[in-house]
Amino acid sequence: MPALSVRLLGPLVISRNDVPVALPSSRKLRALFAYLALAPHPVGRSRLCELLWDVPNDPRGELRWCLSKLRGTLDAPDRHRVVTQGDTVALDLSDCLVDALEVSQAVTQGLGTLDVERLRVLAGLFAGDLLDGPEVERSPHFNSWLIAQRRRFHACHIAVLEQLVASLPADSDEAIVHLDTWVELAPFDERAHAALLASLARRGEVGAAEQHLASAERLFQSEELDFAQLRAAWRAIRDQQSGTPLRPQQACLSTISQLAAAPSDAGPVEPSHASLAVMPFVEECGGTRGGLADGFTHDIITRLSKLRDFFVIARGSVFALAEKDIAPEDAGRRLNVDYVATGTVRSPPGRLVVSVELIEVRTARIVWAETFERRPDDIFSVLDDIGNSIVSSISAEIETVERNRAMLKAPSSLNAWEAYHRGLWHMYRFTQAENEQARHFFAQALQLDPTFARAYAGLSFTHWQNAFQRWGDRDRESALAFESAGHSLLVDDHNPAAHWAMGRALWLRGEQDSSLIELERAVDLSPNFALGHYALSFVHSQSGDPQAAIGSSDHSRHLSPFDPLLFGMLGARAMAHVRLGQFEEAAEWALRAAARPNAHAIILAIAAHCLALAGRLDEARGFAAVIRKTLPSYGVDDFIGTFRFEPDAVALFRQGARRIGLG
Repeated sequence: MPALSVRLLGPLVISRNDVPVALPSSRKLRALFAYLALAPHPVGRSRLCELLWDVPNDPRGELRWCLSKLRGTLDAPDRHRVVTQGDTVALDLSDCLVDALEVSQAVTQGLGTLDVERLRVLAGLFAGDLLDGPEVERSPHFNSWLIAQRRRFHACHIAVLEQLVASLPADSDEAIVHLDTWVELAPFDERAHAALLASLARRGEVGAAEQHLASAERLFQSEELDFAQLRAAWRAIRDQQSGTPLRPQQACLSTISQLAAAPSDAGPVEPSHASLAVMPFVEECGGTRGGLADGFTHDIITRLSKLRDFFVIARGSVFALAEKDIAPEDAGRRLNVDYVATGTVRSPPGRLVVSVELIEVRTARIVWAETFERRPDDIFSVLDDIGNSIVSSISAEIETVERNRAMLKAPSSLNAWEAYHRGLWHMYRFTQAENEQARHFFAQALQLDPTFARAYAGLSFTHWQNAFQRWGDRDRESALAFESAGHSLLVDDHNPAAHWAMGRALWLRGEQDSSLIELERAVDLSPNFALGHYALSFVHSQSGDPQAAIGSSDHSRHLSPFDPLLFGMLGARAMAHVRLGQFEEAAEWALRAAARPNAHAIILAIAAHCLALAGRLDEARGFAAVIRKTLPSYGVDDFIGTFRFEPDAVALFRQGARRIGLG
């Protein structure tokens, strides 16, 4: 079959065996092809009509005409590439070379995993903007989509160039060519200028570097942007010339912390913490901002700031950049942040649709994307619910990326932020050996930064686990958990994790009322703090209000549906159902908890006791046998001693234990 290739990055060109195929002159046909080529799933005909025809006489008829022309262009006798099924349309380009798809797949895979030759090929695919050419008339929805896609591939081009420069010899002509292109594409990206200055200095072309610096300063001043950071970076690069020369990328990275720490209109970004800019959401119809979208953006920024997980750029800075019509990825580079969140709000009849993306700025990789669709019966309640999901997902995804990145670095090279996330990675394994590793890395983070409240909270968690799991002397470990939580509060009394750690430590000490006060304070400070809601459920499930425990469990899982502590959220709900006399419900929730891959012996014990109370004795005995393989003498006294149940609950669990030989 003749080989088919497609160029979308630039004017649309479809070639068969390297010979361009003649296309009808219709702009909408080209737009339809591009949209279907990049669509991850089949697209409904009604969506395509809405996208490309505003109020035509016969939108479906025009769509059929376009599809017939595409079939004539793409299909072969033995291969149908325009696939229609039911009311949906898709393109089968699985065996074709499509430049935009090649780039997308490479970015998703991770540009850091690619060799120089592959990066060169990717850089050569960029022949212009996506679907370069005149705008499609009377198609505002499509043009809005196209603008967003062009921004995305623009950011991908920059990321490819950055990675390629990092992989090339420091003084090569090729590196300079790519650096010039990078600066041209991102004229306000301080990383690009710093890398180019370092490369020129490495080649001994200090005069050319000074000329570039002066030109860049005039450019920054024309946009009223602070240039002091880049000037300081150039001084650092020049000073380095007296020692061992750095490669361009190394010099760029060595100065970027200075760029981040220097004052600017956007506010300082702490170099040891991940940073995020939430760009103003856009009303999709017409690409406008204001009203609902702006209020929604402000709410998300506020909620993320309250989590105190990472540095969040203030509302004023991101809105000021958006007023200049600066693309989100470009804004992320100007603000020197690690991540950018961007989104759209659409209000078709009877629905509210919010789409959001989280992008890693340096690699242009989409870390997370989701679309939320609700009926706007109560618009404020709906926005609150969607906002909860967005904030919790952004926090969880950034934490996952940072944890995984920290795992790839040598332990001796970690900064405080990275050591903390390395600690989290080990902590969530829930074994004694991994818990000790986590304690080590949290201590390392605190040695590097004694003002790191979350690291103290993490350290408290490891001591809490030692006490809870009986991996050490319970009284001593409880005291250490309390001490570490106290340090966390002293460092940052407004950090929800600090109050969460203190609430759990107080529970270990048997101070339930004080524990609940601290945990309530944690969720008051940050209503999106999922672990705070889980801890409330945990305490209430044993000796507080079991209905409140169920509500807090559900809310914690809604906020963080893939949380590493999901087994605990489910187990707490199971124990609450036991106290309500709902044994079958308790058994089902306990089974879900025990099915989690990181569930430890105490969760299996909850399942065994709940199943026994529900009369499901064979299943219960199975869990009891698994527990006794690793803990041969485990019995009901161990289970009761782990928790702080009221007398009625103790009697119920003893009753269940007797039925399966744990009594």
